[in-house]
Amino acid sequence: MKICVLGTGYVGLVTGACFADLGHTVTCVDTDPRKIKTLLRGEVPIFEPGLLEVIQHSRDQGRLAFTTDIGKPIRASNFIFVAVGTPPKPNGEPDLSQVESAAKSIARNLNGYKVIVNKSTVPVGMGDMVASIIRKIRGARAKFSVVSNPEFLREGSAVHDFMNPDRIVIGSRDPQASQLVRQLYRSLNATVLITDVRSAETIKYASNAFLACKISFVNEVSRLCERAGADVTEVARGMGLDRRIGPAFLQAGAGFGGSCFPKDTWALFHTGQKEGLEMKLLSATIQVNADQKKFIVDKVREAVGPLKGKRIAVWGLAFKADTDDMREAVSVDVIRALRDAGARVTAYDPAAMANARKILPDISVARDPYEAARGADCLLVLTEWNEFKDADLPRVKKLLKKPLIVDGRNLYDLKTMRKLGFTYRGVGRSA
Repeated sequence: MKICVLGTGYVGLVTGACFADLGHTVTCVDTDPRKIKTLLRGEVPIFEPGLLEVIQHSRDQGRLAFTTDIGKPIRASNFIFVAVGTPPKPNGEPDLSQVESAAKSIARNLNGYKVIVNKSTVPVGMGDMVASIIRKIRGARAKFSVVSNPEFLREGSAVHDFMNPDRIVIGSRDPQASQLVRQLYRSLNATVLITDVRSAETIKYASNAFLACKISFVNEVSRLCERAGADVTEVARGMGLDRRIGPAFLQAGAGFGGSCFPKDTWALFHTGQKEGLEMKLLSATIQVNADQKKFIVDKVREAVGPLKGKRIAVWGLAFKADTDDMREAVSVDVIRALRDAGARVTAYDPAAMANARKILPDISVARDPYEAARGADCLLVLTEWNEFKDADLPRVKKLLKKPLIVDGRNLYDLKTMRKLGFTYRGVGRSA
């Protein structure tokens, strides 16, 4: 099949590259010429394990192309995948301007029947809006179908997730269009759920919001564990052994961030409000996550005393390991709070340093984790990189001014840290 993908962010680039790897002919389009120039040079503008290799192989086979010319690939393709951004507005509602612009471009270049597939995370009813925009421009007789095909890709393992999906959700009013999209994935071994557009749109938001809720729940339990003298890692392990609960997303820590959980939870909250619902559980999920960042800052303050003049080493800036994504990263709010309290922060991240400097332009950065730790009053861990899990802790102890670690991701074993002589503060664990 011939596929046009609008947008070369995480979702669009992974979707386009993986479809090409499955044997389809794909053209990825972006309005940002810098992104396209980077891709044409054989480089990838995002950090995503395995993606560069997939792109290079598909380009070598002549199945993957990149361009800023939106018209030609739309006209030449059978399927148009919309994978543009839907960033949150200041009030938390999604900004749909890029989706609207994509719909207008599709309408202007419609030259026959097309299946328009929405990969962007959008509120319920967006599929109807896309169809309305196209009909307004091209008239009621325009030949097209709109399908919702939400993505469930985790940054850091997006290529694997695309090729090994838990499920493929396809929503449309047109059974023929649903089957056509299903055929695109025919070589993947996955459960396919075919439903209506609005249910498919809701599945995406509800899935992410539920996982965010699960994280906030275990973080709230972690505070109880500290008060009661329990260990949240053992509590979470015991909960996760229940098949009805499962262990995923039960890791207490500094809170959730990234491009999906905060944005999608807020968006579902606003959707509910528009329908006259309070959405109390989502409201609590959002509040607990905001409080968790303050909780981490308080842990540092309790450990080192007044923060003014103290130097804090921060390991980890990206919102999670194996990505360079700084969107809604916990580190941003935590570092700003530390600096506002008078602390000096030196940070290190294996992949996100360049992106972090765009958000925290005055941040002091180190070349490696050990340089960051040298002479610091406290080491604060905010991202669960393997590089930090496998760090030379005796060396770290010698470099720190005081052998003090506040572990916002519970990377280390309590007994080991005590044996090494650290003053160790995890999340939801007895000191």
